Order: sequence, then structure tokens, then C-alpha cells
Amino acid sequence: MVKLSRRSALLGLSAAFTLGRGSLALAQAQTEKRLIVINLRGAMDGLATVIPYGDPGLVELRGAVSPAPGEPNGPLDLGGFYALNPALTNLYTMYKAGEFLPIHAVAGPYRDRSHFIAQDFLESGADHRLASGWLNRTLVAIPTPAGLPPEREGVAIGGQVPLLMRGAAPVSNWAPGGLPSPEAGLYATIAALNRPDPVIGPAVMVGLSSRGFSAGVLNGMEQDRSQGQFATLATSAGQMLRTANGPRIASMELGGWDTHIGQATRLTNLLRQLDSGIAALKTTLGPVWSQTVVLVMTEFGRTAKMNGTGGTDHGTGTVSLVIGGAVAGGRVAGTWPGVGPGKLLDNRDLAPTTDLRAITKAILAQHLGLDRRALAQIFPGSEAVAPMGGVIRT
Repeated sequence: MVKLSRRSALLGLSAAFTLGRGSLALAQAQTEKRLIVINLRGAMDGLATVIPYGDPGLVELRGAVSPAPGEPNGPLDLGGFYALNPALTNLYTMYKAGEFLPIHAVAGPYRDRSHFIAQDFLESGADHRLASGWLNRTLVAIPTPAGLPPEREGVAIGGQVPLLMRGAAPVSNWAPGGLPSPEAGLYATIAALNRPDPVIGPAVMVGLSSRGFSAGVLNGMEQDRSQGQFATLATSAGQMLRTANGPRIASMELGGWDTHIGQATRLTNLLRQLDSGIAALKTTLGPVWSQTVVLVMTEFGRTAKMNGTGGTDHGTGTVSLVIGGAVAGGRVAGTWPGVGPGKLLDNRDLAPTTDLRAITKAILAQHLGLDRRALAQIFPGSEAVAPMGGVIRT
């Protein structure tokens, strides 16, 4: 836990932590509103997160939803067309309280299916890579009240400062020793890729078993050892964000969403981590939850049809999640494009109908009070993209 002095808060403190597959960066801003951006690295499958079970085309692609919404252990119904993955029980409670707004068929302005390129574009806030991230440019755009120093310099503690937080609002970097090992999901993928080889496959399994990974973890059937660590990270974030003179802007990451193999179990484990982390944020923030917005984004979606290994490949459209006490939730937003014949992008992906920048612009304008000129600087080349209406409570 980092203790924040009034001096460091006024200067603008940012701090980053790495724990398991998650990481955290925080920055001071001259506002009482809180904004937390969670980047799901690896591309989350939106069709399995907010399930459009009312579209008959989904049955053709992935089979009937079983158990059905409303049945024991089935998806959590959101009004007769969409249902929430059953791993997201805390988010379902927030949905019913009007604090959760899923937005479907979302994508950035790019159409690249490379993780590395798409992540750069996602964090840049443009259809090309920039030297700064849109969240750092947001820090620069937030006006400084009279009598307070304009500096926003801080320190990031961790392996690196994410591009999302790099830019004119300077953030130094210091990497502590003993950074964590890769998560078990990566080892499970290595084991799955090598399993068919009669020589290498058994050798890899023996080697990983000797390092303490059970057969269940390596086959994607158990939660890996990072389970629960994201909630711990989120609790630390909430403790700092609720401090009177503490940071107001946070960037968090949760990796492991590249579910090419055995998606069902792996996605359940990941969604549980995300769900518990957001619940921990709400609990820890306490009264300031009413002034908080959490944006969950990912670089792209996944293919509409499952592959031969029970997974999905790199796609386009996905779902974005906007959560918080300041959010006008309790409904699913966005224009649904359908997944039936002739409706998929390139005959393989969920077609995007909402630009992610419309969502982020809405949050920055309606929650942080930034004007059109500031939004144009934060998202260059996006003048044609208007902020989505009705995202934040009025």
C-alpha cells in the first residue's frame, strides 16, 4: 500500500503495481471524479460475455445456450435478448442497481487483428500508433483550478508504463526486483500446442508438472495461481483512489484473454477475476463509488464461430463494459448487427456498430466535463465520432 502525502498528491502522483497477470497505474488529476480504465489484454470474446441468446443466428454458430437463461447455472438474463455470463454475478447485481452498462458490437477505428498493433492503437486512441496514450492526454486536458500547481509528474512502479499512460504528463518508471512469472494460462497454452508431439509433448508436461502445475491447470480445467490477485490489486487501487488527496485516474490491466484453445473454462476463470476485482473496487471506494466510472475495454473481439479446439480466434466486434455509481446503467446499449447469414464482417466476425471512441468521449465529456476541443486533442482525427449519449447519470 502506498501512503500519499499532500505534497505528492498536489504534484500529481502516479504509481503502478504488477501482480500476477494484472497491473495498475494511477495518476493525480484536479477533479473529484474517479475514472478507472481496465484493459483486457488478449481480446475478450464479447459473444460469450454478454450473450445475444435471442438472435437465432447464434445457435447456428455456437449451438443453443445450455443451460438456458433463467435455469440453474445458466446465463443471467438481461431482459429477453441478452444474458450475462454466469461468472459475472457481482456485475449482474450492479446491472440491476443501474450501475452497469454493457455496450455491444464495439470496436476501435482500426481493423487489424494483430494483438501488438491493435493494442498500440487501442491505447493511442487512434487508427495508428502515437507516442502518447489517450489517458495521459486526458490528464493534460483536465483544467487545473486556480492556486494549484499544474505539474502532474509522478512515478510508475512496475515493469513498464503502459502506452495508455505515456505522454506530456510525465510519468517516471522504476522496476522493482522479483517481478512475477507468467500466468498458468500461458503454460497451459504451451502444453496444449506441444501435446500432439509424441516426444516433446510428454516432456513438456513432465517439466511443467515438476514446477508445481497440476494436470488440471495445464489442461485448462482449473483456475491458475493468479486467481484472486486481480481483486487484491483492485483493492489497493480503491484504497488510494478514495484518499482525500490521492490519485483520481487509474489504468489497470488483466491479461490472458487470448482464448484460442478450451475457451469455456478459461473464460469463466478470467471473468470471475474481473468480476471480483470490480466488486472489490466498489467495496473499497465506499462513498466515492457514486463519483466513479470504470471502463473495461479490449483490443478486439473474437470470431463468431468456435474453432476445432474449443476456442475462438482473433476477430473484430466485441463488448465494452461501463460500470460505476455515476453510470446510467441497467440496460444493454449499442446497435445489434446480428450474427445470421450475411451479417458477419468478412463472414467471420461480429460487425462493429459503435466506435469505442464514442464511448470514451462520452465518459470524458459527461463525467469529467471535457469540451469538444479537448476531445479532438485526446482522440486526433475523430471529429466525425460524436460522444454516445446517456452513458453517465444526469
